[in-house]
Amino acid sequence: MGGTRDKDLGMDRPIARRDFLQGAAAIGTAAALAGGPAQAAAEAEPQNAPDYYPPARLGLRGSHPGSFEAAHELRDGDFWNSATALRDTQERYDLIVVGGGISGLSAAHFYRAARPRARILILENHDDFGGHAKRNEFHIGGRTELINGGTLDIDSPTPYSAVASGLLKTLGVDPVALAKACDDPAVYDRLGLSRGIFFDKETFGVDRLVVTGERSRDLSPDRLKAWLDEAPLTPAVRRDIVRIETGREDHLPGLTSDQKKERLSRLSYQDYLLKTVKADPGVLAFYRHRTDEEWGCGIDAVSAIDAWGYGLPGFQGLGLAPGATARMGYTPAGYLTTGGSDRFHFPDGNASIARLLVRDLIPPAMPGRDAHDIVTARADYGQLDRPGAAVRLRLNSLVVRARNTADGVEVAYTKSSGGGDVLRARARHCVLASWNMMIPYLCPEMPAAQKAALHKIVKAPLVYANVALANWTAFAALKVRHVYCPGSYFVDFTLNAPLHIGAYRSPRTPAEPMLVRLVRTPAKPGLSEYDQNRAGRAELLATPFSTFERHIRDQMGRALGGGGFDPARDIEAIAVNRWPHGYAPEYNSLFDGDTPPDQLPYLIGRARFGNITIANSDSGFAAYTDAAIDQAHRAVRELVG
Repeated sequence: MGGTRDKDLGMDRPIARRDFLQGAAAIGTAAALAGGPAQAAAEAEPQNAPDYYPPARLGLRGSHPGSFEAAHELRDGDFWNSATALRDTQERYDLIVVGGGISGLSAAHFYRAARPRARILILENHDDFGGHAKRNEFHIGGRTELINGGTLDIDSPTPYSAVASGLLKTLGVDPVALAKACDDPAVYDRLGLSRGIFFDKETFGVDRLVVTGERSRDLSPDRLKAWLDEAPLTPAVRRDIVRIETGREDHLPGLTSDQKKERLSRLSYQDYLLKTVKADPGVLAFYRHRTDEEWGCGIDAVSAIDAWGYGLPGFQGLGLAPGATARMGYTPAGYLTTGGSDRFHFPDGNASIARLLVRDLIPPAMPGRDAHDIVTARADYGQLDRPGAAVRLRLNSLVVRARNTADGVEVAYTKSSGGGDVLRARARHCVLASWNMMIPYLCPEMPAAQKAALHKIVKAPLVYANVALANWTAFAALKVRHVYCPGSYFVDFTLNAPLHIGAYRSPRTPAEPMLVRLVRTPAKPGLSEYDQNRAGRAELLATPFSTFERHIRDQMGRALGGGGFDPARDIEAIAVNRWPHGYAPEYNSLFDGDTPPDQLPYLIGRARFGNITIANSDSGFAAYTDAAIDQAHRAVRELVG
C-alpha cells in the first residue's frame, strides 16, 4: 500500500490522532514563588497542569512513548551508566506501591484498610492510572463516546473470590444488577445486525464479506451450509467445517471422559483438528486465529482441552463430562466447572473500576458517589499527588530499583517528563504490582532461583485499536455488528457495546457517531506460546502508528465497502492501544503440564522478599481482574497480616 492507494484510504486527511505532552513550566514558576522548592516540584509535574487529561489522548496509547524506554535501558544494562546521581526526595511513607493498575490500587486499598492512618505513595510509569484498564474517551459530533483501551469487562472463568467480590461491593459494583439495568443489546437486534466473516484476497483469493448470523455453533447445519456456500473455500474445506462445527462423531473412541481430557491436554487444537478429526489442512486458514483474543496466540499453541473449555467446536461427539482436570489449571476451561463469574461491561471497560478505586483512595480526584456516575465523572489529575495527602498517586514515574534497607525499603524512579534525574523515596513496605518479568531488574539482590522464575513469566502482546466513525450506516446496510477476519491484520472488528449507565447513553441510530474496536494479537505460527509472545512483542514495539492506521483504513474499507463505507470520509479519530506486555500468562498444559504444581514459575516468583511483596495478575497466572485483586490482597497480607 502506498501512493494513490494511501490517498484513497485517507492517510493524507487530518484526523485526531496525534498526541502531545503538556508542559507546565509556568505553573512550576508560580508554585515556586508561592510555596517553596518542595511545593514547586510537586506543582511542576505534568499531571498538575490544568489541561492534563490523558483519557482523551489519541494516537499511540497503551504502552505509549515515554512509558517504557528507561525500563528497556535497565533490562539491557545501560540505565545506570548514564543515570544521574540519586536525588533524595526526603519522602517517607508506610507503603510504596509500584504500579497504578487495578492490582496496585487494590493493594493501596487493602493496606489502608489494615492501617487506616498509613501514608501511601503509588508510582505509575504511564501517563494515566489504571494500567491495562485503560480508558479511551472520544469527543465527536457533540457527544462523548467511551470505549476500553485494555481490560474489557468483569469476567472470569471462576466466580470471584470473597475478597474480589467484597472489593467490588465496597466500590458499589453489583455486576448482576448493573448488567440488568444498563446493557441494551436490543439496539443492534432491532436493526437485525449479527455476525459476519471477511475473507481477504491475500489468504482466500478474493475479498468477500459473508453474513453468517450468530456464532457457527449456534446455527443449524442448513444455515451453516448456506453461508459456507458463499465463502471462497474449497468443497473439501466447507465439508470439514460443517463436520467440525456440527458433527457428532467420537474422535477418541474407547476412552473414558478423563482419559480423553488427558489426551486433549497434550494436543494443540491445531493438531486435534488435523490429526484426530483428520480435517482438510485448508481449514487452518479459517480457524488459526480463533484463539487469538483469549490467549494472544494461534491454535497451534493452545491445547485442545482449553479449546473445548472455551467452547470451540469439534468436541460435540466426545461425551466429555463438565469439569476440569488436574492439568487444566486456571484457564477458560473453568467455565465448564463453575459457569464462570458474573459479568458486566462498563463503557470504558474496567477503567471504571480503577476510577472507583481512585475515588476511594483520593476522593478529591474523582467527583461523584456511585458506580453509575463514575462513567461520566471527570478526573481531576491535579489532585492525585498533593503534598500532605494520605495517599498520593504519581504518574509518569518509572521505578528502576527497589531495595530492602535496615528499616524498610528504598525505591528509586525516574520521571518520563524529562530531566534525567533519578529520585529516591523510602517506605516501611513496598508492593511491586508491576509486570513481574521486570522485577529481577528492579531487585538484583533477589535469590537467583526467584529471578529466574520471574523471567519465565512472559505476557501476551495485543493491540486494541479504537476508531471513531462519523456514522455506522455501512454496518446497518450490511447487517453486521461483529466481523471476524481470519486472514487479515486485525483478527476482528466490532461495534462498541450498547448500554446506558448514569448520564451516559450509547448511540442508538446508524446516523450517529460510533466507536469500533479492532483487535490484533501478533502471533507467529509455528512457535511455542511464549516464543510467539516474544516475537509479537518485538513486532509491536517496532510498528509505527502510521502502519496501524493504514491497516485499519484498508481492512475496514475492503470489508465494509459494499455498504458504502469510505475510510477517507468516515473515520474521525483513532487511538491505538499497543500492549507489547499485555495479558498475564495462564497455565498451558502443552508447556506447563509436566511441571510440578508447586514449581510453577509464578508461585516461585511471587515469594516475599524482605519488606517487598509482589502482586499483579502475573503472580496469579491469570489474565483477569479478580486475579489482580486477589494477588494485591495476598501481597498486603504478607506485609501486615
